Amino acid sequence: MLENARKYERDGLKQIPEGQKPSFHVCAPVGWINDPNGFSVYKGEYHLFYQYHPYKTVWGPMHWGHSKSKDFIKWEQLPCALAPDTGYDGQGCFSGSAVEHDGKHMLMYTGVLNKVQEDGTRLLRQTQCIAVGDGVNYEKLDTNPVITGDFLPEGSSREDFRDPKIWIEGEDFYAVIGSRSEETGGQIVLFTSQDAKNWKYAGIIEESRNEYGEVWECPDFFYIDGKQVLLISPTEMMADGLEFHNGNSTIYILGDYDKGNHKLIRERVAAIDYGLDFYAPQTLETADGRRIMVAWMQSWDNYLTPPSFQWSGLMTVPRELHVKNGLLYQNPVRELENYYQKEVKYDAVTINGEKEPDGIKGRQFDLTVEVEARDYEEFAVRFAADDKYYSILRYNPKANTVTFDRTYSGLRKDILHKRSINVKEQKGKIKLRILMDKYTVEVFVNDGEQAMTSLIYTPLEADRIRFLSKGEVKCSIVKYDVAAE
Repeated sequence: MLENARKYERDGLKQIPEGQKPSFHVCAPVGWINDPNGFSVYKGEYHLFYQYHPYKTVWGPMHWGHSKSKDFIKWEQLPCALAPDTGYDGQGCFSGSAVEHDGKHMLMYTGVLNKVQEDGTRLLRQTQCIAVGDGVNYEKLDTNPVITGDFLPEGSSREDFRDPKIWIEGEDFYAVIGSRSEETGGQIVLFTSQDAKNWKYAGIIEESRNEYGEVWECPDFFYIDGKQVLLISPTEMMADGLEFHNGNSTIYILGDYDKGNHKLIRERVAAIDYGLDFYAPQTLETADGRRIMVAWMQSWDNYLTPPSFQWSGLMTVPRELHVKNGLLYQNPVRELENYYQKEVKYDAVTINGEKEPDGIKGRQFDLTVEVEARDYEEFAVRFAADDKYYSILRYNPKANTVTFDRTYSGLRKDILHKRSINVKEQKGKIKLRILMDKYTVEVFVNDGEQAMTSLIYTPLEADRIRFLSKGEVKCSIVKYDVAAE
């Protein structure tokens, strides 16, 4: 199965029209990708795997696709790494993670068994498995699965038990895994091992308490800037104001970690990203100590891929994380600046109505607008625009909201087009950074205090950028073209 997938991948890559894909975002080679997996450092390079169905542009039996980079921006496509080809993972190699150990690259993933038994009943089990390799080729352990549902406490689901995040601390291996409790909903369980083959259940580090979704997927757990952070992707969320939206969402829980009792002491629960297309974030730590996050840039409930495309799915730009003032900040990795071209800068621009400054256009750019504090009704940036199409980012200083709207981006489906977030009150002052790579729209508010990630598939010829206001606005504008092709 793996060799079949690799051959299909090689042949399919030749069929993708040149210039169709974004240049500095990881995309599906061919077929479908979703959750990032195995985001890790191996032999000084950054490896990113992802859930992968090479044969169609929709979800199917999960493989692991594979890319690598030296700088998070320019990515090299590597052959498919895992295929569902054993009894314990025959219906899918689901999400997981990776570490470097003893010169080898160790992948930990969820194997899915889903079959009809002789008595007609269906057996569904999700277990945790290990594969070890050299950065290209990987062998599954003969002792797989290394963790089964039998390790879990009473009342925990054996069917929803997935997405291990493995790390090494001292001489020991640790893994947090997403799960579901019959009583409390989503939960994150912790396991420990001395050899990555023999594991012990350690405890439940955090749980939903029936507040945040039904199943907690894709956990990540790390210490940064004096705080412990848990990233999770809950399913079946209920909307809560503008903080959380319905369906599959993403949450960070900030606090202190009681390591002796394996409990996260919760201080803050908030959304990781407020856009329309963001799920399943995963992080790594660089050699210089930075915590870098990447996520799947798509929503399960809003399928946007144009029917002419032979690939579906892409990842966000990798982002540097920090904790400041009790909040999780995120901004594009600094390596992006190495790909800047053609700076265009305007200081103290006055806008009262509409303005389209010379040199401000394109579909692959990094644009920052800083608006001064003053009295006005609305400020907006309209981009990916021509006489027919556009998407727009609006700031309402009275309501303290930022809204992304892709209603007129060219989509022909009755799906979600608009989302708003609450931002801090600054008497009309705001800083908006918009990063675009053809179809990707990543917005960072007030130096990364909040982020909004969304997709558009507007024709690439629509590349105008306009600034609009209701009332007089004074702002500064800095824009760079970005290209890594």
